[in-house]
Amino acid sequence: MKNKFTIFMIVLALIIILFLSVPLIKLFLGVGTTKFLETLQDGEVIESIWLTMKVAFYATVFVFFTGIPLAYLIARHEFYGKSILEAIIDIPVMVPHTAAGIALLATFGNTKIGETLSFFGITLIDTQVGIMAAMMFLSAPFLINSAKDGFRKVDPKLEKIARTLGASAFGAFFKIALPNARKDILNGALMMWSRGLGEFGAVVILAYHPMTAPVLIYDKFTSYGLSESAPVAAAMIAVSIVVFITLRAINNYIK
Repeated sequence: MKNKFTIFMIVLALIIILFLSVPLIKLFLGVGTTKFLETLQDGEVIESIWLTMKVAFYATVFVFFTGIPLAYLIARHEFYGKSILEAIIDIPVMVPHTAAGIALLATFGNTKIGETLSFFGITLIDTQVGIMAAMMFLSAPFLINSAKDGFRKVDPKLEKIARTLGASAFGAFFKIALPNARKDILNGALMMWSRGLGEFGAVVILAYHPMTAPVLIYDKFTSYGLSESAPVAAAMIAVSIVVFITLRAINNYIK
């Protein structure tokens, strides 16, 4: 019975593995080695991939410094409206990404908020800041929720003991809570960054230019079809896989 159960589970697992892997394999085989290597040398493609990774990293860093305090407060304190706050954090994951782009445009476009930001030299329409805002809005929940779960795994008694030994609240946080939750925080940061790489719907509405890799793929597909967009998609996927696996391996070695 045990072997039958294991075989049954393996068969079901293989179905989803094939579903996730075959389209990627088919994409690379369809592009071909020569066309793939030519695409990797295309300045426009390289620039868009670099822009995508760079801005996704900036978005992750911003949420790292602002979202982790929020995650810690939620994990350590009970307060009125906590469930509503957690729902607000999760909403961006559920809404259509184009709807999120419209919401951002309606907030930071030709509005009082947008004019105020422009006064300080901050413009979101067709800028890297706009791309960052779109990525951040839709991917921040991954880092915040992962950090929150990490802090909840850390026994609050450890921080209390540190306080009784003379550590300040800041000291207990930086020496006890943060180090013990770092695994979940880094996993969340990695997931947020990787989610930002693939963001299209909100980015294309808020900042079509400069073109990120997903927008460039879409632009080439609508202009030239599958023959020109597939190599760019393969290049973006290949670079993302290499970077993601490298970062995941480094994170797994962190104790």
